[in-house]
Amino acid sequence: MATIGIPRALAYYIYFPFWKTYFEELGHEVIESSPTTRDILDKGIKDTVSDACIPIKVFHGHVEDLKNKVDYIFVPRLVSMRKFGDFGTETMCPKFLGLPDMLAASINDLSPVMEARLDLKKGKSELFKVYSELGKRLGADFLLICRAFRRASKIQKDYEQLLQRGIMPDMAMQEVLAGSYKKAALAGREREGANQQARIPKSGLGQAGSPSGDNPCSLAVVGYPYAIYDPYINVGLISALDQAGVRVYTQDMLSHRQLKSQAFKLDKDMFWYFSNRVVQGALYYMDVKPVEGMIHITAFACGPDSIVDKFLEIEAKRRGLPYMAIMIDEHTGEAGMQTRMEAFLDMLEYRRKKRES
Repeated sequence: MATIGIPRALAYYIYFPFWKTYFEELGHEVIESSPTTRDILDKGIKDTVSDACIPIKVFHGHVEDLKNKVDYIFVPRLVSMRKFGDFGTETMCPKFLGLPDMLAASINDLSPVMEARLDLKKGKSELFKVYSELGKRLGADFLLICRAFRRASKIQKDYEQLLQRGIMPDMAMQEVLAGSYKKAALAGREREGANQQARIPKSGLGQAGSPSGDNPCSLAVVGYPYAIYDPYINVGLISALDQAGVRVYTQDMLSHRQLKSQAFKLDKDMFWYFSNRVVQGALYYMDVKPVEGMIHITAFACGPDSIVDKFLEIEAKRRGLPYMAIMIDEHTGEAGMQTRMEAFLDMLEYRRKKRES
């Protein structure tokens, strides 16, 4: 049995249930890195080049956290994650493409990296082909690989269904990986709405002065998943909105079909996978499932994100939708974020009262 480390960063928030289930079904132990802390970030800053974005710095820190604790560190080389017919030119950020090489060049005494090149534009069978090769490298026979892949695919599907019902990744992961996922319980979760913890406080918005829990404010929070869901990187924004009683929607709560339905509104797709998801999700919340406002969490030094942010700002202005961008880096402070969030919610409350008067 081998121990396989998985950094709690980047694609972790989308694909971790699949990875963990697959390797454990093959008989190996999966160890996650610790939740992001200042120490993890500092280690990543020390390892990476100065102009790297904060998600990449954090990823390096998580790899440092796993170093010498596991037999392998799993670092997939993500090339494309959707089939050719949907978004033929779409690919991942170059930093994802070169991540295993960056780690090898940046971190001394690195534990062996288990790499897998995922390019799903090649066809439906590519995913199984890649994980079959991984299983063989770990000494598994074909029947065990098939069983593990089938089980991991089922868990991943259950996980995505929970996301689409408004459950945030941390809770959705706990549900599916603890084996407590029950389809019969989904109707109850659905009624609770798309709040980030599947619960809306009844105490209203407190200091922000927004609507009570009986009629909560609805916000779309869009951005790359590794910026939205890591509470250290986003300096607790999602938690603060939850405490304020805000109903939060993210692009990851939408199905592939819902996202794809917005692609026709663009003269040209964005080139990057996560950028397309952000734009399509934002357009969906602007036009199909209207919200009262939108927050875009964007990472400083991310080139594609600067384009996405300007596009969303223009589209929101055209529709008269309140929009705020929060840029994050290693210097972002919680106090500043909290002040901006409260001001934004106060403005939304003012608009609501003005409409009702």
